[in-house]
Amino acid sequence: MRSDPRLVADALAISRATGNKVRQNSFWAFAYNVAGLPLAAPGLLNPALAGAAMALSSISVVTNALLLRRWRPRA
Repeated sequence: MRSDPRLVADALAISRATGNKVRQNSFWAFAYNVAGLPLAAPGLLNPALAGAAMALSSISVVTNALLLRRWRPRA
């Protein structure tokens, strides 16, 4: 926290970027599940493959979230 009121714009910008990442990650997690559930429910998806897909889903969500580390305030 700093006492410079000009930083409010940067705080709002990173907040917006974070919200966008949350929506992106929710979309991709939902997409993975929508793709996998119809195959897993009748037993058409090997459990090992389903586990690997969930691990890849988690990795992609975390990797996407880590892209926020590249965010820089405007000059």
